Amino acid sequence: MQKQATSNGSKHAEQMDSSRDHILSIPMSEHRLAGAPLMPERWLAEKLLSLAGAPPLALELWDGERIVAPDARPDFVIKLKDRLALYELMGNPNLAFGDLYSAGRLDVQGDLPNLLGEIYMATSKAERDMPIWLKPLWRNHAPRSTSLNDARNNIQHHYDLGNDFYKLWLDRAEMQYTCAYYESPDLTLEQAQLAKLEHVCRKLQLKPGQTVVEAGCGWGGLARYMARHHGVKVRAFNISKEQLSFAREQAKLQGLSSRIEYVEDDYRNIRGQYDAFVSIGMLEHVGVETYPELAAVIKRSLKPNGLALLHSIGRNQPSRVNAWIEKRIFPGSYPPSITEMMSICEAGDFSVLDVENLRLHYARTIEHWLERFDESEQTVLDMYDEAFVRAWRLYLAGSIAAFNVGSLQLFQAVFTHAENNEVPRNRKHLYATPASPAEGDV
Repeated sequence: MQKQATSNGSKHAEQMDSSRDHILSIPMSEHRLAGAPLMPERWLAEKLLSLAGAPPLALELWDGERIVAPDARPDFVIKLKDRLALYELMGNPNLAFGDLYSAGRLDVQGDLPNLLGEIYMATSKAERDMPIWLKPLWRNHAPRSTSLNDARNNIQHHYDLGNDFYKLWLDRAEMQYTCAYYESPDLTLEQAQLAKLEHVCRKLQLKPGQTVVEAGCGWGGLARYMARHHGVKVRAFNISKEQLSFAREQAKLQGLSSRIEYVEDDYRNIRGQYDAFVSIGMLEHVGVETYPELAAVIKRSLKPNGLALLHSIGRNQPSRVNAWIEKRIFPGSYPPSITEMMSICEAGDFSVLDVENLRLHYARTIEHWLERFDESEQTVLDMYDEAFVRAWRLYLAGSIAAFNVGSLQLFQAVFTHAENNEVPRNRKHLYATPASPAEGDV
């Protein structure tokens, strides 16, 4: 699918094409059927809108005719470019919307995140009254396996697209692909990401000379921040080769290699005991069925007075990931409900000390990402192709919408061994001084 000229790009092109069934790009000529919509097709389009909860949008058919659900006042337009797109969308919109948009066979008029937010809210309400016969069709898939072998494939599918791609739109401070912390609303992305790292370190009450183990370290920014600003030693585990290559190079450049060990291995193989256990943005890839195993890893890794922190996308209620996201973007992903997340603490007999929800911080983070992604559109197009650009724009816009309307949450939980009494008695240590650096310090 991609057309990168570099050897690194060719490797990723081969990897993405072989590992998926990824983002569909179906030539328009194969699907364009002549003729105005038939009466049953007009009915089908209206029925589709009704079953989706009558969101405030018009469905524009391939000949320009617009269909609106009864009593709906359209603020947006979804344009179907060919006849078969209507049937595919009716067959399973959870999967087809993303495929059709990626292929350019479906387009939108209006702000994409706002449009998707309206659809999410309408369909959430409509699901309660959805006909029984429709539920098997409009289904989201169970997440793929997160076993030791499958977890590596899942992670490589998403994170090994190439460091050059992510550098285009992530923060330039520490390459954080997780929720930033907007301590004040006017922070830059770089300031907010560094504030997030400091916020995490304060929650763990890090002190010079302590040891920390990190499960799923991304591009290694948290490990470098902890070592540089809090004087700790870190072992950081990851199974993405691309990310680890970047992390090790940066640690060497910053003179931190003696304080950080980046380990290419699965978190299940963590050994030793540490003053702190931290995982930022990995829990979504673990799988609920593996939570007892994660709890056991944390329990054996944490010293008697140690603190643990998990940072994860979550939900208010258990729910499967959107079919298109799971199949095309994030295989094996599953954001847990808060109850499912707390089952880790129950399994490990941990005492929960603090839970914070940073949902709106993540919406703002991804708004910054999407702005930078759009600014780099031509570069991404040169690296990959139009279908890839459209798919990732949809993924980012859909994530903004999901956090804004509350269908996704962002949980940070701090916990420790049940018998540990050396715990914070208040939150003063979090807010004594600003967590975010001055802009000139970034």
